[in-house]
Amino acid sequence: MAPSSSSSSVTPKTTTSKPNVFKRFDVVSDHSDHHYVNNKNGCGGGGRVQKKIMQEWKILEKHLPDSIYVRAYETRIDLLRAVVVGASGTPYHDALFFFDIAFPSDYPTHPPEVHYRSFGLRPNPNLYASGYVCLSLLNTWPGKGKEKWDPSQSTILQVLVSIQGLVLNKEPYFNEPGTGNRFGCEASRAYNEKVFVLTCKTTLYLLSRAPLNFKAFTAAFYRQRAGVILRACRAYANGRVVVGHYKDEDAGVAVPKVKRKFVASMVELYPQLFKAFQGTGASLEGLLEHLTVETRYPAPSKPRGKCIVKRAFDRLKTILGLGGSKKKTKEGEENENSNNKNDDGTKGNAGVAATAAAAD
Repeated sequence: MAPSSSSSSVTPKTTTSKPNVFKRFDVVSDHSDHHYVNNKNGCGGGGRVQKKIMQEWKILEKHLPDSIYVRAYETRIDLLRAVVVGASGTPYHDALFFFDIAFPSDYPTHPPEVHYRSFGLRPNPNLYASGYVCLSLLNTWPGKGKEKWDPSQSTILQVLVSIQGLVLNKEPYFNEPGTGNRFGCEASRAYNEKVFVLTCKTTLYLLSRAPLNFKAFTAAFYRQRAGVILRACRAYANGRVVVGHYKDEDAGVAVPKVKRKFVASMVELYPQLFKAFQGTGASLEGLLEHLTVETRYPAPSKPRGKCIVKRAFDRLKTILGLGGSKKKTKEGEENENSNNKNDDGTKGNAGVAATAAAAD
């Protein structure tokens, strides 16, 4: 829907004149790859809807935070595209998340439609692989009072800030109803590992096919953060830092045990990320092309473990008087000598560790 002559006078001008600076809000022309490009529901509405959309443009231009960028369209003012930067301290850090937005023909009576550009991945309980965004402010999830869309007060800016702060948070596991609030629990940490893997995959997709009007921005964004992302992969895979808490150094809360599946995913994704970041011109000096994982859980020798368990069981029978004759035989003496080695804390402890590892 083209803006009327009266509305063109209120088209906001960008606030910065610096060259080569990607503006937080701007108006562009090409909307051909937008999810709602064929949506005809937002093309009507008349002057009242156009005026409200122009007000939204002004709010976005003036109040967008540094970590959210929006593009509007010259000939389709019912459409927007936004990218949200994942916040530090979350499993979404140093990553981009794109959303296509459409104003309905009766806006703001009804909330906007929002589609997450997912690449078939679901990195959050509220962001579906289909692109569906589950948020009470969009009336796509039950809510109370100010949680729901209010035609007299709610704005696009509020929607975007809610997605960044309430959806892409540090423990998204608890976004799912019925998961409780035991923050920092093992289930939440495991979910964050899964989320980080999906975030890395999203990064690879974006670097190979970034949305229109954001290709240069996407390449520059990851070119700047490539080193941090790769070092985070290394720190997380080696259990030196809990996922989401990497701060460009290895200091942090260590993980007692990293899940093998997560380590395997990091080993697979790391070289792909390295190559993709090279394509952006990122400086990767001092970084290896492949992920090196420290040996944390050596594979036990199963026959040795079984032998030690048998000796321990035989000794227990002897102590309880269940071993038959108390007269020592040559074999009995050898068993006792072997058992004494266990008590000394050398071979015996190694066997217990191997048995525990095998049971684990």
